[in-house]
Amino acid sequence: MKTSKIPFRTLREAPAEAVISSHQLMMRADLIRKLGNGLYTYMPLGLRAYRKLESIIKQELDRSGAMEFKPTVVVPGDIWKESGRWETMGPQMLKAKNRGEQDMVVSPTAEEAYTAICRAGLTSYKQLPINMYQINTKYRDEIRPRYGVMRGREFNMMDGYTLNADDESLDESYQAYAKAYHRIFKRLGLKVIPVKADTGAMGGSGSEEFMIESPIGDDTLILCPNCDYAANVEKATCAPDAAVDNDGNPQKKTDLPIEEVATPNVFSIEDMEKFFQQTPKTFIKALIYRVINSTLDLSKAPGCEKLEAKTEGSMKYYPVSYACVLIRADLDVNEAKLAGLLKASEVCLAEDDEVKEIAGAGHGFVGPVSVKCPIVQDLSVNDMHDAIAGAGKDGFHIKHVEPGRDFTAYLNADVRTVKAGDKCSCGGTYYTTKGNELGHIFKLGKKYTESMNVTYLDKNGKAAVPTMGCYGIGVDRVLASIIEANHDDQGIIWPMSVAPYQVAIVPIKYKDAMKEAADKLYDQLMDAGVEVLLDDRDERPGVKFNDMDLIGFPIRVTIGDKNLPNVEVKVRNQSEAQLIPLEEAGAKIAQIVKEAIDALNKTE
Repeated sequence: MKTSKIPFRTLREAPAEAVISSHQLMMRADLIRKLGNGLYTYMPLGLRAYRKLESIIKQELDRSGAMEFKPTVVVPGDIWKESGRWETMGPQMLKAKNRGEQDMVVSPTAEEAYTAICRAGLTSYKQLPINMYQINTKYRDEIRPRYGVMRGREFNMMDGYTLNADDESLDESYQAYAKAYHRIFKRLGLKVIPVKADTGAMGGSGSEEFMIESPIGDDTLILCPNCDYAANVEKATCAPDAAVDNDGNPQKKTDLPIEEVATPNVFSIEDMEKFFQQTPKTFIKALIYRVINSTLDLSKAPGCEKLEAKTEGSMKYYPVSYACVLIRADLDVNEAKLAGLLKASEVCLAEDDEVKEIAGAGHGFVGPVSVKCPIVQDLSVNDMHDAIAGAGKDGFHIKHVEPGRDFTAYLNADVRTVKAGDKCSCGGTYYTTKGNELGHIFKLGKKYTESMNVTYLDKNGKAAVPTMGCYGIGVDRVLASIIEANHDDQGIIWPMSVAPYQVAIVPIKYKDAMKEAADKLYDQLMDAGVEVLLDDRDERPGVKFNDMDLIGFPIRVTIGDKNLPNVEVKVRNQSEAQLIPLEEAGAKIAQIVKEAIDALNKTE
């Protein structure tokens, strides 16, 4: 291809809204152009890189045994009502009505579509597992889209789905996708960290994220230097640390009854430390949470006798409920863990008036003894004794509190936020880093197949419900992450596998002997199967060089009168160029390209 045929224009400066390197460089190199807030168009050079990335994903998934399918982007709202996510998915889901007043959805994800499609043809266990993937457009109405294609409103995702007869089969599919992911990211030149992750609104029994370290990452990763433990902070667990007294000794059980203590103007944990002269490890922190769209059965939970549930499809849920979370005062509640425990779409701290109604007191004085909602007790409270807590009465606290004696938890689980310095089960000390999620694999279980009434006849001729897996890669996000990981002050440094073109030929002037040499080398490389761009523009050499480095072609060949019959070959990520005779340049460049591709494709 010749540059004169490509409608591109590079920018010296990035738009003010572009604050991360990938967004800045993609805009400056004219790989993308903004059409609206969170809406970007891939221009020809950007689309070439995108298609190559897409092709690598397809090759590795096909190799793993998955088959491609393509559902529609706009799907009936009825299938979302069946699954129970019509209301619970939240405002990020773009809904519409067609001319027949039928509810429609611009897909933010495709679990419902896949499940509905597969159940239509599923009759026998002999058809399982069903393993299909798509690469398709999605839309989520982000409140604040940012970072270009890293977090846009319209984006492209690879979604793989499996229907499996049992958990053993599901695990086989899950592991096959994990291996395919490792091969995909290796071919892209990306070093990913697989981490345990929260299943969030997707539901299911387990999941794993494929993260890349990034200073602009949205996620905090918890890592152990002594073993291979890695987890998103939303999912991370740690070894328990004992509740201790002021002297660092384990707390001792007391037989003393609860004693109410007047504590005027004592609101925060710091205030309590000063007032009681105790370590915060002796305080029980009580927080009232508003719980949105919980599908947990609360019919027998304390304080929920009059709570009304709604039914959507076959799913029963509570639009709004409340929970009192107890945790040792030196620790913080992990809201993702809490939402997962309560099977809720969202949890948030209750407002002042809600707290007052449920706890009988304001923030700072909420206590576990008199609260009128279910108690969720973090595991850190289990070994606390002779503790101090809010009295459920403004201006008062209580001491000599014994968990299990003075109150009973409805749920006892890990809802603690793990942080740097906490201990791994192996004895190592955790550290943290920022990361961006590139891919995610889920064991969804029967969340969708049960709610959407998917059945088949098993080996015994009886009706059975299949289990399900979901596997996603954010294609746009991966492309931006490649740039985040591969750039310098001059521009992008593409890996050979996804560069828009592998080689850029830049004649100082496209005429006379330089034109003849450029055309000859161009033809040789094309015949060798190398993807090559010839810069035939009538521009100053400095403009051409800057543009080629900005766009990031892996190899730049400069052809000038002074060097002919030699040409200058410069590999983008190397500081020195080399002069090669024109007659040898084609073969030498083709060899460099092949070696780079082979290195990326090499499996360990």
